[in-house]
Amino acid sequence: MLYVVIGIVALVLVYFLFLRKGGDEQSEPRPDEAKKGPPSARKKSEPPPPPKRGASEAPPAEPARPVPSARPGASVPPVGAVSAPPPGERQLAVQMLRRGLAKSRSEEGFFGRLRALFGGAKTIDSALAAEIQEVLVASDVGVETSNVLLERVREGLEKGDLSDPDKVWEALREEAQKVLAVEGRTGGIQQIAKPTVVLFVGVNGAGKTTSIGKLATKLTAQGHKVVLAAGDTFRAAAVQQLVVWGQRVGCEVVRGKDGADPGSVVFDAIKKAQESGAGIVLADTAGRLHTKQNLMAEMKKIAKTAEKALPEAPHEILLVVDATTGQNALAQAREFKEALPLTGIILTKLDGTAKGGVVLGIANRLALPVRLVGLGERPEDLREFAASEFVEALLGREEA
Repeated sequence: MLYVVIGIVALVLVYFLFLRKGGDEQSEPRPDEAKKGPPSARKKSEPPPPPKRGASEAPPAEPARPVPSARPGASVPPVGAVSAPPPGERQLAVQMLRRGLAKSRSEEGFFGRLRALFGGAKTIDSALAAEIQEVLVASDVGVETSNVLLERVREGLEKGDLSDPDKVWEALREEAQKVLAVEGRTGGIQQIAKPTVVLFVGVNGAGKTTSIGKLATKLTAQGHKVVLAAGDTFRAAAVQQLVVWGQRVGCEVVRGKDGADPGSVVFDAIKKAQESGAGIVLADTAGRLHTKQNLMAEMKKIAKTAEKALPEAPHEILLVVDATTGQNALAQAREFKEALPLTGIILTKLDGTAKGGVVLGIANRLALPVRLVGLGERPEDLREFAASEFVEALLGREEA
């Protein structure tokens, strides 16, 4: 019996030591097969395979990129998609301007009416020239500026070219760009002194306070330290509006008592900017009727007070004009220019009118550069003005 038990134990040991071990070895791949991998992986065997990664370490097909904040009119391609390079800054600017000028580009607007004339024309005769002038005048370009444009087109084209509507259209665009290319400072606010003092003037309702708030937003985002001067002391709502903008943007707002001397508020704001190391002072003023000489005289006093606080201040005096007021905007600009050394125009609410030609009239009659244009309610809708981009947006073809 003892020998039987010993025999059984010996058989069990032989099974576990030899037979079971052999089965495990057969189930595991040989070292050379493990290196080769499956048949599909052996097709590219020339370069040595990279070291294996864990599932969590495997990189995606294309690294994920942060999606930039989409600007109006810009499309963001899907992640991983191979797309053409984004359009240039000029094209984006034209697209945004064109959207803001939608009313002027409509069938009833400036561009639409001109396009209708040229679309059916075979020759440019005196009758058609008169219709073109009528459209220009009705679009607030003004009689004088319309005559200048048409005369330059006639002089710039040979008689044979006048029968080609496309050449006349192109010549009109070129002359419009020349009219807008006024000498002087262009674009937005630049820090030219520390602090740079910018005085905003205009009639009530033109959009001075809102324009200041939008500019403060843009300048702060660019890294400038800005101080706001609530110089419209006769209108509590304007002061409160500027305070709200200051809180939203993070700018210090200098204000006075209701009815206080606006010049003293601007003076204090300049001194505050000097103490705090701010680079730019944006000064609001009360709306002044351009027909009231006594009010315009007060505006001159504010400018002189700013100079007492800082020699050569104000460095900029910008006239804010509501584009929807048409030819009245031109009359306002003329009076303000006679009273003050204006350095440029801010044309607001351009998206609210079909008469975008008012820009041409102001630039030609007053020789004042348009610096900024308002095309909506958001801060980014206050855009720096460039003559070539504006003409392309207003008079350019859709495919341009």
